Amino acid sequence: MMQHQANTCPQMLAYVSQADMCTWSSVEQKYVCLASKQQAGLLTSGTGLITFALQDELAECVTTEQGKTFQDAKGDVFRGLEVVEAACGIAPLLMGETVENVASGIDCYTIRQPVGVCAGICPFNFPAMVPLWMYPMAVTAGNTFVLKPSERDPGASLILADLAMQAGLPKGVLNIVHGTHDVVNRILDHPDIAAVSFVGGDAAGRHIYSRAAATGKRVQVNMGAKNHAVVMPDADEDTTVKALTGACFGAAGQRCMAVSAAVFVGGFDRWRGPLLAAAKTLKVNGGFEPDADVGPMITSDAKARCEKLIQSGMDQGAECILDGRGVEVRGYEKGNFVGPTILAKVQPHMDCYKQEIFGPVLSCLEVDTLDDAIALVNANPYGNGTAIFTDSGSAARRFQHDIQVWPSLCVAVALVIAMHADRKYHRTLSLRYTALMTVWTRPAQTDTDQSV
Repeated sequence: MMQHQANTCPQMLAYVSQADMCTWSSVEQKYVCLASKQQAGLLTSGTGLITFALQDELAECVTTEQGKTFQDAKGDVFRGLEVVEAACGIAPLLMGETVENVASGIDCYTIRQPVGVCAGICPFNFPAMVPLWMYPMAVTAGNTFVLKPSERDPGASLILADLAMQAGLPKGVLNIVHGTHDVVNRILDHPDIAAVSFVGGDAAGRHIYSRAAATGKRVQVNMGAKNHAVVMPDADEDTTVKALTGACFGAAGQRCMAVSAAVFVGGFDRWRGPLLAAAKTLKVNGGFEPDADVGPMITSDAKARCEKLIQSGMDQGAECILDGRGVEVRGYEKGNFVGPTILAKVQPHMDCYKQEIFGPVLSCLEVDTLDDAIALVNANPYGNGTAIFTDSGSAARRFQHDIQVWPSLCVAVALVIAMHADRKYHRTLSLRYTALMTVWTRPAQTDTDQSV
């Protein structure tokens, strides 16, 4: 709800230039020599500080700066803590492998070593969870870390860094820098930064990937927030409607996993009334208000862009059956609010479908068959995830097999298919921040060996 100035402090650019101060030559040699148990122990202490003392304070900071409801902000913190807990048990994930006698008298083994200085560039929508995705795994793997929170809501990162220091994390292991484009580019170009993680918008992600990769860095980007839900005719009405309204309108639609496009197989008529009724019950209000279901958008520019895409859809032929523009919230008259909005009769060529809206807007499309739905989802260039609502295990299996994004399936029968097992996901995170070293050994034979 606050206005922000996108200015970069020259002193901050100078600080990023000193990333070599947290590299192997100074901090890292001492830090990496700590046993992994000691490194994890530091995070365990930090987790305790968050859980038992400051979880609500962190959530209050998130709601104050970002605007999401207080309950959603608490979930933001809690989901981040789950990754911290996984990082505390990282040791088994860092084990190497041994192959004996790969050639005559030669053994081979692998070990995982830290890559060096890692960096994380964070979005505004999860100011606690996303930083906790990044630096806990990196530092427990033995790396140092440069964290750049969103300039729109950096407070949570500062609290987390303070807690890390209180827990005993050595000075220079976790570093916070602030700024916008210039600071990001300095991170991407700095020769001492070995790996970069990013969560955010598509345009920024493409820039970060190409620029960092050009200097040989490891790069991981999560982007493309345009997710589909396919609704089959046999789907349970209550389950489907509740899931769609929560996934689309929660956090004002400002989630990378928000469902912003629903594809109704066999037509939308059956779903129009229940979906409209459920959306109308959601309360738009300030994040700290106890009855708030949908909070404000992050800035006035984000609000204006969302409203522009709603109008664009209507101009191109979509039917707005619920219009959240112009919503008035008592006591927050100058807030950046957009209420739940539902667009029916959306077609793939419309801007409201082709672009990331990142707001509380559900675009409803209609197709004849499951094959048509799968083709539609696969043709869209965006997609962190997708879902299908059906009572049919065979339809769910076909969807899982043929869809070309990571599917998270919601099936209203005794069948549960998870996107990834937690351990596999955490294993992937740990590998991102380590380098595999392969060692070949050929012990020299002595006279004693030969006589034996």
